[in-house]
Amino acid sequence: MMKKLLLSLAVLCGASAYAQTPVGTVVSNFTLTDINGNSHSLFNYLDQGMMVVIDVSATWCGPCWSYHNAGHLNNFYNQYGPTGSIQPGAAMVFFVEGDPQTTLADLNGSGANTQGDWVTGENMPIINLANQASFENSGMSIDYYPEMYVICPNRVIVASGVAGGIGTVSNLVSYLGQCPPPASSPADVAALNYLGSLTHCEGSYTPSVQIQNNGTSPLTAATVTITQGGNTVSTGTYSGSLATYATANVTCSPITNFNGGALAVSVTTAGDASPTNNDVSATVALATLAANQYVTVKITTDRWASETSWTIKNSSGATVASGGGNWTDLGANGVTVRPPVQVQLSANQCYDFEILDSYGDGICCAYGAGSYSVEDALGSVLCSGGEFGDSEMKPFKTGALGVKEEFIAAMNVYPNPANEAINVSFEAENADYSIEVLDIQGRVIAVQSMNNANGTQVVSFATENMAKGSYIVRISSEGLSTTKNVVVR
Repeated sequence: MMKKLLLSLAVLCGASAYAQTPVGTVVSNFTLTDINGNSHSLFNYLDQGMMVVIDVSATWCGPCWSYHNAGHLNNFYNQYGPTGSIQPGAAMVFFVEGDPQTTLADLNGSGANTQGDWVTGENMPIINLANQASFENSGMSIDYYPEMYVICPNRVIVASGVAGGIGTVSNLVSYLGQCPPPASSPADVAALNYLGSLTHCEGSYTPSVQIQNNGTSPLTAATVTITQGGNTVSTGTYSGSLATYATANVTCSPITNFNGGALAVSVTTAGDASPTNNDVSATVALATLAANQYVTVKITTDRWASETSWTIKNSSGATVASGGGNWTDLGANGVTVRPPVQVQLSANQCYDFEILDSYGDGICCAYGAGSYSVEDALGSVLCSGGEFGDSEMKPFKTGALGVKEEFIAAMNVYPNPANEAINVSFEAENADYSIEVLDIQGRVIAVQSMNNANGTQVVSFATENMAKGSYIVRISSEGLSTTKNVVVR
């Protein structure tokens, strides 16, 4: 795929090189006029139970021309469009010329800014946008060419991406099977999307769910139940009047002392005709614990380094560190190891590390084995990866450096690795101390306390009930703490 050419052409026409509107988005209506003067309302076709396919291209775009000449869009329209030969009325197809600077002459192949004749032999409606807002007000962005959106009758995007990648006839036919049937029963509520944060640091956590009325009558009440491990941990309710295909966001009751993990969401209403669409799930990542407030970000980019950037945000969502976004691309597939970046953060605070890829295909592995990691001062990996889409976010919590020897001095953890017991020795100076063993998620699994301790201290923790793996030993006194890693075998 001519990835970089596609992106650079998009930039030339003013479209940003960011990934498309994601799958699961609920779109708004548009009304556009084709080159023959016919008006088309998106919701008119969706309300007829049709899946709608939209190819957004530009007449000057080489990859667009290649996709056009492959014939997938026209063939699918001829087979599944309003008068299709295989399944008439299953779908509607639009070709949208998305660059307002191009002309009708360009579409017909006689202009100066075109790859050829885009009109002759094509049966689906062709729309030449006068401005991009007339399309983007629907909630679907124009980010590059050729860009494709596939929308189900319930107004939800079922597929989005590069037309040449997702827009084959076989793929488009498969999306027909993924769309829920049109609304036909009075009562039918669906759990559409999980909206709660997918990262969590500590304490209470509040789930949130997007529901949709797939019934023909207004939805007036619904109940959301969230379970973890088979146990109900949160509930929420909706009351009001939700029209067919309209959506509502339900904020559920907080989960106290939430430790992350998989959540199962179910929504119900009286007389629900289709329980198959009642459920969604989400996995919430729990923050890993850093040894102190210093972390190091390590990035290895793939060929398209300019697409990669990263941020660290605090619990308020403010960016406190960032990098990338202007790295130089390679001339061929491969990797570049970027200089590590050490970041000093605040002690004992929650943070989210997010890595982004503007094209939406991560940094591994089609164009090189790119990767990322965030490590603490002791070299422990707080988060890592490389294979993702538009972005990936992972949480961590900082510790405290604790170097003031008047509180804690000469800390030693032995043996390391430990088999039967973890021994902790340190020099105390007339103070109270808390000695803890934490798992890699930051959960305290063992603790001992000492009051008014002075001189050399030795504390032991039996390992017989500890699973094999990595742990953190933390000593705290008078608001300061110090940590060391230990492995249990």
